[in-house]
Amino acid sequence: KRSRMFRNQYDTDVTVWSPEGRLLQVEYAMESVKQGSACVGLKSNSLCVLGALKRNVSALSSHQKKLLEIDDHMGIGIAGLTADARSLAKYMRNECLNNKYVYGAPLPPHLLMADLADKHQRTTQTYVRRPFGVGLLVASIDARTDTPRLYQTCPSGNLYEFTASAIGSRSQSARTYLEKHHQAFPEATKEQLIVHALQALVGCVSGDNELTKENGSIGIVGKDQKFTLIEGDDLQPYLDQLELNTAADDDDEDDDADADADEDEAKEDVEDMET
Repeated sequence: KRSRMFRNQYDTDVTVWSPEGRLLQVEYAMESVKQGSACVGLKSNSLCVLGALKRNVSALSSHQKKLLEIDDHMGIGIAGLTADARSLAKYMRNECLNNKYVYGAPLPPHLLMADLADKHQRTTQTYVRRPFGVGLLVASIDARTDTPRLYQTCPSGNLYEFTASAIGSRSQSARTYLEKHHQAFPEATKEQLIVHALQALVGCVSGDNELTKENGSIGIVGKDQKFTLIEGDDLQPYLDQLELNTAADDDDEDDDADADADEDEAKEDVEDMET
């Protein structure tokens, strides 16, 4: 009871520090990211892929878009408040458009991400603003080096670059999968990266629901490929491939189990003969 009262003294404003050295309103904004539907990102040597689960508020409504195009060389996946994400997406599109108008070239992703992180941070130090309640995974291509980049933003203003990452609700299972298979990503093909993204999303689906072409979404950008969304019927072939891979893995596990059982029986026979 005392700790709850203690916290309530210092969480009414974003500019007030608690005696523990924490900005509680910023932490609450970070919690909103964890409540959003899952989004994953991974990259190879030439491609960057985003995957997201789309939610619908009821059986009668359409699914909310979770992947947004920023420019030909950049797209974002969102987890958290969709309205905040749209505001940030508009800012990023304007910056890319201004750079292309002035310099005639795509905006380098690391420059935009630094400005975006500063935009996040300013809301944590200003009395009249609240932190953005959304986390972003940003897939992009650096036109100077033709290398893919994957960034993650946080309501606190922190900025990270990843080989693979996952944010949102139940994203821990996706991170576990990505950590287990990340060594295969650099040399993976486009199809393999997409299937890896879908496999990571499978563990994030809630309850008895399944990953389908209606609630799944994939975005891909590469050295020679503009940012492209893969949804609906275009996504179905990759879901079919995922199902085939899962069935093959199950068969391999069954074969291994049968082999172990045969080996145990052989050992028991040898022991019986010796006795």
